[in-house]
Amino acid sequence: MIRNTAYNWGSLARCLHWLLGAAIIGLIAFGWWMNHIPARPDRFFYRSIHADIGYLVLLLMVFRLIWRGLNPTPALPVDTPRWRRIAASLSHWSLYTVTILVAVLGWAHSGARTPNYSDWFGLFHVPQITSPDRDAARAWEDRHILFAYVLLALIALHLGAALWHHFVRRDRVTARMIGSGPEPNV
Repeated sequence: MIRNTAYNWGSLARCLHWLLGAAIIGLIAFGWWMNHIPARPDRFFYRSIHADIGYLVLLLMVFRLIWRGLNPTPALPVDTPRWRRIAASLSHWSLYTVTILVAVLGWAHSGARTPNYSDWFGLFHVPQITSPDRDAARAWEDRHILFAYVLLALIALHLGAALWHHFVRRDRVTARMIGSGPEPNV
């Protein structure tokens, strides 16, 4: 089923979850590698690919949030205490917010540097949200990197919670993001 239900994530939500998760972790790893390789002539190419995928992640995150708003969010198990429900909600919204923040900071860095990374896979130019300014480019890049580390910490927390649900609680919270399975009898 493509849409979410009160008990399961739909196939589109699951697809976006895993696609974005892989892309974000890949971008963080690739970004770390880019910033730790010695200066070389093809460095701009690698940074441009990083930016191209970053623009796509931003677009998919916006689509994901719209899709989430149009679909029910599967309920947590009925025995979940209120503080855990609040923590889960804060954790998810923090992931969404910081992912978008990291992408927008990278976009701001692109426009502030010369040359910028606006050429999207050679197909068209992404409009830039900042103007060229060397000092601003450094500041945007520093913030982009800082919040990428914050995002990495949130991902680790998210993964830890998923493992806890699967191996300690043994509930369906993690399983329903892997595959919907049957709806529980209520």
